[in-house]
Amino acid sequence: QVQLGEFGGGSVQAGGSLRLSCTASGRTFSRYTMGWFRQAPGKEREFVATIGWSVGCTVYADSVKGRFTISRDNAKNMVYLQMNSLKHEDTDVYYCKAANCWGQGTQVAVSS
Repeated sequence: QVQLGEFGGGSVQAGGSLRLSCTASGRTFSRYTMGWFRQAPGKEREFVATIGWSVGCTVYADSVKGRFTISRDNAKNMVYLQMNSLKHEDTDVYYCKAANCWGQGTQVAVSS
């Protein structure tokens, strides 16, 4: 079982950048495909990006492609989401996921 915790959210103006981090417990972290999802109030949680256990295998939602970058550091049990050129519509709670486990989420607010 893995436990996840996100941090790095905050408020930023449109066009700005934020870097989200997710820390994971467990000695088998490197074996997990890690993902970032986001959810707005009253809406379903949606996929943002994923990175396979083998660094370099990444997939992005069309809405963030070219602006967001997912990466991981297996030695530190960390996964990151670098978010650039942020838009108001990126405002959401962002969640880290590994297997069937979710973090508690971190809020991102982008003002236009």
